[in-house]
Amino acid sequence: MNRSPAEIISLVEQNQIRYIDLQFTDVVGVVKNVTIPAGQLPDALEEGVWFDGSAIEGYARIAESDMHLRPDLSTFVIIPWLSAEDASARLICDIYTPDGQPFAADPRAVLRRLSDEAGEMGFCYNTGPELEFFLLRPHADGGLIPPVPHDSASYFDAPSDMATGLRRQMASSLMALGLEVVSMHHEGAPGQHEIDFRFSNALATADHTVTMKVALKIIARQNGLYCTFLPKPLRGLPGSGMHVHQSLSYLSNGKNAFSDPGDPHGLSQIARQFIAGQLAHARGMCAVLAPLVNSYKRLSSGYEAPVSISWARINRSALIRVPRASGPDSARIELRCPDPSCNPYLAFAVMLAAGLDGIKRQLSVPEAIEENIYQPDQRKQATPSLLPGSLNQAVTAMEQDEVVCGALGPYLAERYLRAKRMEWDDFRLEVTPWELNNYLSIY
Repeated sequence: MNRSPAEIISLVEQNQIRYIDLQFTDVVGVVKNVTIPAGQLPDALEEGVWFDGSAIEGYARIAESDMHLRPDLSTFVIIPWLSAEDASARLICDIYTPDGQPFAADPRAVLRRLSDEAGEMGFCYNTGPELEFFLLRPHADGGLIPPVPHDSASYFDAPSDMATGLRRQMASSLMALGLEVVSMHHEGAPGQHEIDFRFSNALATADHTVTMKVALKIIARQNGLYCTFLPKPLRGLPGSGMHVHQSLSYLSNGKNAFSDPGDPHGLSQIARQFIAGQLAHARGMCAVLAPLVNSYKRLSSGYEAPVSISWARINRSALIRVPRASGPDSARIELRCPDPSCNPYLAFAVMLAAGLDGIKRQLSVPEAIEENIYQPDQRKQATPSLLPGSLNQAVTAMEQDEVVCGALGPYLAERYLRAKRMEWDDFRLEVTPWELNNYLSIY
């Protein structure tokens, strides 16, 4: 909702708000926060707030550390779990340099730039992420290792599992924060859940994704549990994905640009080119969409996570699925490799860049593969290419993808790749419990 500075100041006064949290994310998607007393809000809305960017992952060198937060007034919400002396509100901020230019490594600015590029082509990019997460029960000493799921329920169990009331509490808080929750349920693994919110333009849903991740962690902690968006916290159980439903709508009339009721899949030529672009850049996008060493423990055969670069309608092993649409306005595609550890601003930006590249180059989509491609003996068509099998492979693929790196821009791409290389090298040097358990007594 668009509000004027005067309206926001009035809301703060009416609700006796004491503090304002100014939020933004670093390059890898970790939420950062600068809190100001409510009395400083008029100056913050008019002039912004300075902060030191040199301590933020991927932001700036010491010599260029001054950064400027400018609140986006449309993101103002009152935080529902804080009241009385702690009553607070939240504003998500854009980041600017001292000379007043959008900061090149601000993930929100990257997505805004790609959304503007889509706008120049006549499109609005819409996304609907589905975030899965685990609720874990901390040990007596507060530790989380080994992870212990808080329940033993499974997929779509009736509302009698141990987290039913907690999911509803979470949904109520999310709705108070401005998200339109559409459904919630227990997922396939013990302790695993999903809460979905309304499909909207990509910048709004990226904001909502960040808001949701912060809120669910806080609410879980208030209930004695720990909420994790780690893609694969437990071996032998399904991992947590962030399937993203996508469509383009025409700015001229608001109609769905992906819809063609006469097509066997209900998809327009624009949609097919968009799919072709995402398939062409799937390997290059992976380091952004599945950004952790742990992400590639999820992207393996056997747990309905995609491993092949393919598309289909009914095949849930495919990278891109075409859900059945209830009407022309609901035509969409679902990308299944992202996981909830990603930075949603960067994820949506590279997904959009890849799709738009398919449209610009008028790429042809390959034939849909409806067979189960998890089982080699069931393959009846040419074997599709595979997604990267590790973060190391994903970073190498990203380095070679000019469209993905171009979407992030040279400044941010270089810093992101450097951070991921350091992460992989640190993992590569670690001596893991698996190695000790399997080798130490033998060799």
